[in-house]
Amino acid sequence: MNKGIACSEIFKSYGDLSVLKGIDLKIESGEIVAIVGPSGAGKTTLLQILGTLDSADPNEKTKIEIEGAAIQKMNPTRMAAFRNQHLGFIFQFHELLPEFTALENVCMPGWIGKNNSQKLKQKAIGLLAQMGLSDRIHHKPQELSGGEQQRVAVARALINDPKIVFADEPSGNLDSQNATSLHEVFFKLRDQTGCTFVIVTHNEALANMADRKIMLKDGKIVS
Repeated sequence: MNKGIACSEIFKSYGDLSVLKGIDLKIESGEIVAIVGPSGAGKTTLLQILGTLDSADPNEKTKIEIEGAAIQKMNPTRMAAFRNQHLGFIFQFHELLPEFTALENVCMPGWIGKNNSQKLKQKAIGLLAQMGLSDRIHHKPQELSGGEQQRVAVARALINDPKIVFADEPSGNLDSQNATSLHEVFFKLRDQTGCTFVIVTHNEALANMADRKIMLKDGKIVS
């Protein structure tokens, strides 16, 4: 069984606009890969398809395998369960729920996965401590700085022990110091957990730190 990601013949159009034009890609388990390229190149669309948040255009040649599972053959219920169990997500704008504390936000994917609530809370507290947020666990998002919010989002992405974390411009809203510290967190986590990271970024420093850069241009991989 192939771990990591293997995909071929990914096409995606929105009406007459062709966004992805036949993507073939392999990402090894434990790799940190940066997807780079100009705005409008299709980076976020590709990330969302690989992360099962969107689907490729129907095409019998399209194959998307994540951790050995054929994604394109799953029904929506199975795909949602697979996503919850195996994948983590970090977005540019945190996407934290404003009415919940940092701790509750981190627990959310675990609650959706119907995991043991007491164990989940202990694990969430541990993850937040790892992110340097032990004294902020009962704060709501509006009481946290941008860097703190993003670290809560990282902890939330990790709560179900995902095999792969997808990050879309994770440091896009952070100052350079917070961005650097967030990037260091990714590499530390990979070394500790063996987790694969697929990161869409305009941040050149982060892209250059990655094991590999994938350049997208006009919906195709150019390098």
